Amino acid sequence: MSKKAFALRIDEKMLKAIEKWASDEFRSTNGQLEWMLDKALKEAGRHPRKKKEEK
Repeated sequence: MSKKAFALRIDEKMLKAIEKWASDEFRSTNGQLEWMLDKALKEAGRHPRKKKEEK
């Protein structure tokens, strides 16, 4: 899986809350954001489907 970097503008208070949550879960802030986005995509039924060879 390749990853693409991009800039994210986020409210400072929200970022502090995410950093605290990440620390509580023993994740990096980036890892926490990825986890949150992955969960939201799954819950919305919009998660990209895996290729056949990845099943």
